[in-house]
Amino acid sequence: MNILLLGSGGREHALAWKLAQSPSCGKLFAAPGNPGIAEHGACVALDAADHAAVIRFCEAERIGLVVIGPEAPLVDGLADSLRGAGFAVFGPSRAAAQLEGSKGFTKDLCERAGIPTAGYVRVTSEADALSALDGFSVPVVIKADGLAAGKGVTVAMTAAEAEAAVRDIFAGRFGAAGAEAVIEEFLEGEEASFFALTDGSTIVPFGSAQDHKRVGDGDTGPNTGGMGAYSPAPVLTALLEGEVMARILTPTVQAMADEGYPYSGVLYAGLMLTRAGPKLIEYNCRFGDPECQVLMMRLESDLVEILFACAESRLAAIEQPRFLDETALTVVMAANGYPDTPEKGGRIDGIPAAEADGAKVFHAGTALGIDGVLTANGGRVLNVTARGGSVTEAQAKAYQAVDRIAFPTGFCRRDIGWREVAREAGE
Repeated sequence: MNILLLGSGGREHALAWKLAQSPSCGKLFAAPGNPGIAEHGACVALDAADHAAVIRFCEAERIGLVVIGPEAPLVDGLADSLRGAGFAVFGPSRAAAQLEGSKGFTKDLCERAGIPTAGYVRVTSEADALSALDGFSVPVVIKADGLAAGKGVTVAMTAAEAEAAVRDIFAGRFGAAGAEAVIEEFLEGEEASFFALTDGSTIVPFGSAQDHKRVGDGDTGPNTGGMGAYSPAPVLTALLEGEVMARILTPTVQAMADEGYPYSGVLYAGLMLTRAGPKLIEYNCRFGDPECQVLMMRLESDLVEILFACAESRLAAIEQPRFLDETALTVVMAANGYPDTPEKGGRIDGIPAAEADGAKVFHAGTALGIDGVLTANGGRVLNVTARGGSVTEAQAKAYQAVDRIAFPTGFCRRDIGWREVAREAGE
């Protein structure tokens, strides 16, 4: 079948790479795509915000499945428009995508359904937020309610930092995402991510990962969209995964269905592993970035078959996803200045050499000039990904590949996977 993939980042390159491997994949189109994605399919100029144009394209190209990569088109209701026009879509409806589009919506759902999460207060003004801070001790977590590209969250270590974060949100730093905010208690523990696929009734596990949000080594500096990840996350044992499914993901899917918002697509649960058990930090309604890259590197199953079954509400009829019993680890190479003002235009060389020993370099923010030179065209530019028999081995292979890439105006963290590497060393 012909497939349309929407998006242009490293997540979408990983999806395109895996979709193209399926014998069921006919023509693969990506909108807008990137130079890496162009190796697997045709990149087309199509605005995901123009629903009518997307529908016309799907009709003209006889698209059998639409895969929506980023969160913004999902929150905007593109899946609803496409389903209304008769197309199979992987991704939740506008109403269901509120799980990511509104942190307050998700917290309220958790409260109603008894899903373990941090204590919280929703606020709609700076004055209300500053007043609500009196009910929390520090550290405290301040979140813009809406979509803020992974940058609308502050873990405030002092009262002054908390007040500054509140003022930033309501001063418009995050645009419409900051019309409301959520103030949460700080949870102590180790973070991990767990993924599941659901068609609204059936729900199946889809692996675990650990991300590294801070820009600098040792988890220092501001939060980013993610500087690296590895999968699986050994801290999420089989016992804990079962608890996450039973106490968090399954009740969420059930509650969404009961309340008239059936959820179809991938559910990405950001978790805190506390002494009291796993607690939900937040949901994403799409594959993580860069978590998707490590999941796709491990996935053995046919991705087209899985996503199409999910879109057609027949997930129970197919075999559950299978993954390689190896670790995959990805290192984000970002442009200097990220996450504030990344430097664009820096030349990139050496990707074929980086991939010579089995690593895969996913393009996240690149452009190809008329002279054929690959350059940086975003904050997070490349995702250098490798597999190994352990986190330590996968890390070594990934950084070996990183060191073969010439990107003078870029940088990366040098410690992705550090917690698990230390555990593997018995430290």
